[in-house]
Amino acid sequence: MAHYAHRAAALLFAAAVGTTAPASAASFFEKNFWLSGPRYEARLPACDDPGLLQTISSRFAQKEAGFWNSALQIVDFLRIREVAFRPWAVDTIPRRFCTGKVLTSDGIERRVNYSVIEDGGLIGAGWGVEWCVVGLDRNWAYNPACRMALP
Repeated sequence: MAHYAHRAAALLFAAAVGTTAPASAASFFEKNFWLSGPRYEARLPACDDPGLLQTISSRFAQKEAGFWNSALQIVDFLRIREVAFRPWAVDTIPRRFCTGKVLTSDGIERRVNYSVIEDGGLIGAGWGVEWCVVGLDRNWAYNPACRMALP
């Protein structure tokens, strides 16, 4: 019986915290218990945000070195532009879709498609990013030709 009392107290606490929080992105309890549904702010970095591009560059280098035994790196980003912002229903997780070119350390320009996702970071904290460099999607995660990284 005590087990149910603890569970009920936890749910009441979660409900109280979820309803007294200021209007902001989804709280921990909303994400895990769906008390009132997530609230998204749709505040995402721009496609050419230096922090975002640095994240893509470093993860690209890690993937190349760790999975493909390659020293290939992104040297520069060129002609970056937004493709879509929240292209689906308003109540879906906000995403910004971008495309452009990257210059890699082998001297080749390649297309890059990526998206920034609200609450898509580690354990839902901050924004996350998914990206694909055309011709270097060796595990075909966004096949064909990185089109699945766009809306």
